[in-house]
Amino acid sequence: MTKDLYKQLVDRETKLSLIGLGYVGMPIAVAFAEKVGVIGFDLNAEKIALYKQGVDPTREEGDEVISRTTVDFTSDPARLREAKFHIVAVPTPVNPDHTPDLEPLKSASRLLGCNLTPGSVVVFESTVYPGVTEDICVPILEQESGLVSGRDFKVGYSPERINPGDKEHRLAKIRKVVSGMDADTLDCVARVYELIVEAGVHRAESIRVAEAAKVIENCQRDINIAFMNELSIIFNRMGIDTKSVLEAAGTKWNFLKFQPGLVGGALHWR
Repeated sequence: MTKDLYKQLVDRETKLSLIGLGYVGMPIAVAFAEKVGVIGFDLNAEKIALYKQGVDPTREEGDEVISRTTVDFTSDPARLREAKFHIVAVPTPVNPDHTPDLEPLKSASRLLGCNLTPGSVVVFESTVYPGVTEDICVPILEQESGLVSGRDFKVGYSPERINPGDKEHRLAKIRKVVSGMDADTLDCVARVYELIVEAGVHRAESIRVAEAAKVIENCQRDINIAFMNELSIIFNRMGIDTKSVLEAAGTKWNFLKFQPGLVGGALHWR
């Protein structure tokens, strides 16, 4: 099943869908549209209207890119039935008690499940803890579609690595981690992403490995930035310029050049 799907995509006999057109999903949709037919879906009709007008509300790609892309933007979930390769890129916010809010992911899975057709491959990109894809998303897809995972459709996971606002480390330049529920699915997912990722892909041995890899990527970054924030407070009280300290320390080849600031946000020197 999956061996034929890659060829069907590149021959434009079927389409790829991107579910969730935020700062992660939209650049992926635009990149794939240069290689295959793409349906860009988002429930937010106002956002879809902007995209159709050539306006980029995320500012990740810019209005000029959006105005010339061939992505077929829609807020009609029934259009997902035209695609066989689905990428889910919805956010996973955090609840007040610091637990992950999986409702957007569950909602997207329900919506896709209602429009899933036999022979499809579903790839999740949302940041989740190990087990969410197979233990939470797959049962929802099966319940809503009436299809059986592994027989009627296949599932993979490829964590997003886009850094919002970063014009240097773009999608094509960041090596992509990919995974699949079996060897055939992994090969299909890897080949599809290789169409747009110049840096290549890393084939994780399982979906849970890929999920865990994304978690520790985020944790490592958060911990290091938090550490630098604490140091900047200490240096400020000592009358030492934090930026000068980091510039000096950064001359060592193995120094990790994290800086004070918000995660994913602008620098804030204290």
